[in-house]
Amino acid sequence: MTVSQKQVNNTFAVLRGHKYISLTTFRKSGKTVSTPIGFAEENGKFYASTRSHSGKVKRIRNNPNVQVAPCTQRGKLLGSAMEGVARILPADHEEHVKAVLKRRYGWQKSIGNFIDKIRGTKRDCCLEITPVEEKK
Repeated sequence: MTVSQKQVNNTFAVLRGHKYISLTTFRKSGKTVSTPIGFAEENGKFYASTRSHSGKVKRIRNNPNVQVAPCTQRGKLLGSAMEGVARILPADHEEHVKAVLKRRYGWQKSIGNFIDKIRGTKRDCCLEITPVEEKK
């Protein structure tokens, strides 16, 4: 394992055992907006799905720098925040991200998809969040 891979794994250690992260994005004015989202980790990156017209997606398009911290489903912080860079994935990654999330959440993910269908919404945008390594 390389030093940088070890640093990434240590960065994620604070999130192990948590089901939700508080994703903090930045408005053009610099003001922060935090949103709790479900996530899954694979190969040193976080994955999440959301609606493509949501505010967080618009803010990420403008500024990919984000902060993530463990939180409850309602957004109460459970630990300190870390820096990251978010990327909106192309549509051809959607099936893979949904599979990663389903492995993490199981039947809960299926219920969430069912509720989205009833509401007439769809989580059609996949996010990839890479932690920024701390400089030592």
